[in-house]
Amino acid sequence: MALRDAKDRILDAAEDRARLGGYNGFSFRDLADDVGVKSASVHYHFPTKGDLAAALADRYAAKARARLGDPATLTARKAIEEIVSLFRDSLMVEDRMCLCGVFGAERDMLPPEVNAVVARYFEMLLRYLETAFGPDWDGPSPASIVSRLEGALILARTLEAPEQFDSAIGDLVRSSG
Repeated sequence: MALRDAKDRILDAAEDRARLGGYNGFSFRDLADDVGVKSASVHYHFPTKGDLAAALADRYAAKARARLGDPATLTARKAIEEIVSLFRDSLMVEDRMCLCGVFGAERDMLPPEVNAVVARYFEMLLRYLETAFGPDWDGPSPASIVSRLEGALILARTLEAPEQFDSAIGDLVRSSG
């Protein structure tokens, strides 16, 4: 197995487990078993769990950033549709929580390097919306939108009722013009 492939497979396994069980929802041994390598191989790529979780959150943020696109080219409505779609797919397609939402809820238990990456993820989402909205925006604040999306995801998963997601955020797209 190529080194890059092994590292990506470890991150894939870690993401799946972390989005279900959080930072403490997996061990290096779990990941080694998932990927079919020795635990030492996981440590080779990620010396500490903090290193692994920071790399994981960074990769998650990069994927989100790439999926959302350049907010400067989007209308407010389109930016809201894109960010809603990002969160809706976490629920409907992946049946998982937002990784950075899970880690954000665990902030007090995480190493500083993980918290820094998670904070950058949320800052990226806020800047994305701020940029798309422009200075004359009079709708809901970016923080309100991101909070509603994270909350709607938690509500829908907790109640095992995906329709609650759309019920909780349905007016966001309608109110964006």
